[in-house]
Amino acid sequence: MAIRVLQVVTIMDRGGEETMIMNYYRHMDRNKVQFDFLVHRQQKGIYEDEIEALGGKIYRAFPIRPWNYNKYNNWLEGFFREHREFEAVHAHILENCGFVLNAARKTGINVRIAHSHLAQIGIDIKYPFRIYGKYVIKKCGATNLLACGEEAGQYLFGKQAFKVLPNAVDLSLFSFNPEIRLKKRKELGLEGKFVLGNVARFHPVKNQIFLIDIFKEVVRQNSTAILLLVGVGEELKNVRNRVKELKLEESVRFLYVRTDVNELLQAMDVFVFPSKLEGLPLSLVEAQAAGLPCILSDKVAKETAITDLVQFVPLGVGAENWATTVLSTKNIERKNSSEQIKKAHYDIIENGNWLQNLYLRKNNE
Repeated sequence: MAIRVLQVVTIMDRGGEETMIMNYYRHMDRNKVQFDFLVHRQQKGIYEDEIEALGGKIYRAFPIRPWNYNKYNNWLEGFFREHREFEAVHAHILENCGFVLNAARKTGINVRIAHSHLAQIGIDIKYPFRIYGKYVIKKCGATNLLACGEEAGQYLFGKQAFKVLPNAVDLSLFSFNPEIRLKKRKELGLEGKFVLGNVARFHPVKNQIFLIDIFKEVVRQNSTAILLLVGVGEELKNVRNRVKELKLEESVRFLYVRTDVNELLQAMDVFVFPSKLEGLPLSLVEAQAAGLPCILSDKVAKETAITDLVQFVPLGVGAENWATTVLSTKNIERKNSSEQIKKAHYDIIENGNWLQNLYLRKNNE
């Protein structure tokens, strides 16, 4: 009979962190390990139908806030007393991770995992809340500390021992495939175009407004340029307004949430990611797996460069210099980078087996 593992998340929408969890879920032997999810939003997440089809259950909690710590903690303890079926808890939210794992410890759950997905945090209204979350994690009794990369682990866990669990990808889906590239470019009417792409949540930290300014400079030098933007979020309206202001409506395509990101990456010529703050996002692993040249800001974790396809550009050099770097990739020949991805240990098969054994308590770590 499969053990049940509780994944603790905000909402199971198609963000990088959630997609990473689903990648691992799909590669579990579900005769041995089954995932359930504790989400903190009432609205239905995009992945919920797939989760239930795979045999998982969805439980809903209210969001943790500084004024409801006691209420949230009491709710968690009641939840774990009621649900004794979990043999492992895997917590992914900085703000509540410590609370979740402490409640799991009190009810005797043996595998309690804290997972860091951030290399740093921005200064915003949640900043004090997250700092307190870091403090609570150190006292929560986690049995295992995981991080998406070295910088994310050092940020959250400091000198405590942690294991890097990469944001791994399925190379059978993302490796460069010239036939899929031709098919997708024809489908989207991109033959003869120079195609820039960005896959990210629309948020000020992702800096898509600046990306539009960069693209304006690219178009000024290459009229065949097209920009594909994949994602949704709070900044979408502002980005649309910037596109209109710069009269780029014919060249910028908003693709929203997609299930064919692997094929869209094949259709692109360069991936541009001028984020203001970033750990090691899954989208950049996927882009490199697809053999795409990647132009990233210097605020993205350097360990993101798992292949030789990555160039870092300072945000402060301006849109024109960014455009020059983007255009310099135009004649780079696409290649299959699967072996580089495997050697860097970003293959989902290898990492999925390791994680499954962690849940089953078969690892020595």
